[in-house]
Amino acid sequence: MRGEFETIARLYAPLAAGAPGAFGLRNDAAVVELAPGERSVVTLDAMVEGVHWLPADPPEAVARKLLRVNLSDLAAMGAVPRSYLLATCLGPSVGDAWLEGFVAGLAADQERYGVTLLGGDTTRTPGPTCLSLTALGAISEGPCLMRSTLKAGDGLYVSGTIGDGALGLDVLQDRIEGLAAADRDFLAERYRLPQPRTTLGPALLGLASACLDVSDGLVADASHLTEESGVDLEIEAAAVPLSAAVRAALGHRPDLLPRVLTGGDDYELLFGVAAGREGEVAALSARLALPLTRIGRAVPARAAEGGAVRVLDEAGRPLALETRGWTHF
Repeated sequence: MRGEFETIARLYAPLAAGAPGAFGLRNDAAVVELAPGERSVVTLDAMVEGVHWLPADPPEAVARKLLRVNLSDLAAMGAVPRSYLLATCLGPSVGDAWLEGFVAGLAADQERYGVTLLGGDTTRTPGPTCLSLTALGAISEGPCLMRSTLKAGDGLYVSGTIGDGALGLDVLQDRIEGLAAADRDFLAERYRLPQPRTTLGPALLGLASACLDVSDGLVADASHLTEESGVDLEIEAAAVPLSAAVRAALGHRPDLLPRVLTGGDDYELLFGVAAGREGEVAALSARLALPLTRIGRAVPARAAEGGAVRVLDEAGRPLALETRGWTHF
């Protein structure tokens, strides 16, 4: 494999060409300029081989997922993505071909989302490959989107569809049988390549009362809204938007519904909107050509601290869920 500095010069430096403050990755740090009236929004996510991606996943997809999960966090705050820092701790199986594919994936998504590399670090490890990316975005002066500002009476909305990523992982691990090839491919792609809602997030400023991205499971992340805002949430299971592929999977395996609601890897935006503003949500959905579905509502907390999420069946009865979602610990 190429040496560290040759790798930086040949592979990573071209990714920084669009950022004058990166200095071609030849200095110890980068300089980030903000326009007057802008503030910086910063987030970091890490991914570990065998935990966040499968060893057989293409390196291009690994890179794009790493970038996209961070861009999803920026979107959840209402920020426009600008740049990123990257740290790679490469395991024994990583050679030049894998790394070239990884960089090609970053280059493709840099162009798609308008971001550039600012710098980072690269090293080796005898263990599994570990990747960390810090994304930087910008937001104008004024309130950003928060988890702690949901109010009782607000409608609860989610973008896109839920459950694709979780069932995509199940498909790749051969835990679901009987699906058509097209459905299997769709779900696997949704697991490997989430779609961060980078246009929706900034558009929700001034409309959404609260927001976060759904990464650990719909119910788990809804719980973060309730815990931070001091309200409860009621989610109608039948209202949760599902793709045709997930509906096909549930046709074979109705028992997968809890997995759909709690499995995670959705990277959709979950947000509240005050009553009376439903028409604005519908107009935004049409303008972005993106489904924005009302799935429930915030209600006064039954306990003093709030934090309850009740998922209701079509008769209004709470569903029994063994887990709320993914947790690392």
